[in-house]
Amino acid sequence: MIDISGRLYISTAADDAAALAREYGLGLEVAEFSTAFNMDTDFGVWDAQVRKEIRGVDRLMFHAPYNELCPAAIDPLIVDVAKRRYAQAYTLMRGYGADAMIVHSGFMPVLYDEGWFTDKSIAFWKEFLSDKPEDFKLYLENVFETSPGLLCDIVEATDDRRFTLCLDAGHVAIQSAKASALDWAERMAPYLGHVHLHNNDGKRDSHSALGDGASDIAPLITWIAQAVQDATFTVEAVDSRRSVAWLQAKGFMP
Repeated sequence: MIDISGRLYISTAADDAAALAREYGLGLEVAEFSTAFNMDTDFGVWDAQVRKEIRGVDRLMFHAPYNELCPAAIDPLIVDVAKRRYAQAYTLMRGYGADAMIVHSGFMPVLYDEGWFTDKSIAFWKEFLSDKPEDFKLYLENVFETSPGLLCDIVEATDDRRFTLCLDAGHVAIQSAKASALDWAERMAPYLGHVHLHNNDGKRDSHSALGDGASDIAPLITWIAQAVQDATFTVEAVDSRRSVAWLQAKGFMP
């Protein structure tokens, strides 16, 4: 198998993430501010928690807020809110020493026409990236999409090497009845930069441990690790220690 530990992160959505990152020399994906009001309410408490978690960890990325945020919203005031929240997230990310940020697409089936959503998203992300430094990385994550083409089109047309895709394998298992996460990875490969790893029963987004669900994740990791050699991975399971043990048992970690 392939050792991915040098490009592996643990989401701080798991209570034991920081301890595991230090124990195995892994990175951390800061998730405390994926809920936007943590940037406002009791910010000092959350900020102190993050600073404690990242102490002694060399590789960091940041999950931006996502609740009710849509860069292609029909109401322009909602777009303004998204701009404000992503600006806050970027400032926090840089303050913690991270160089990469994950954002959700905001797409909702039925609600949005795909042509509208694609065009508005391209314009939004071009504007967002216009003043960002060359070392910044932005990953666009699938959530409610039922196929990968929409996100591929957005990233391709934005045409910025800093802007790539985050394949969330657990979300695919719930939303995509006709295609597996490996099918998605093959389609996304030219634009793929990051992968969220977690498992579920195919019905509820439980963020279960990697070996705890209906999906066989090992072939996905093997294929991406070989085909997209600069792609990084985050274990985004609530039980990250069992997920790390699973990765070791499968030969993906020493």
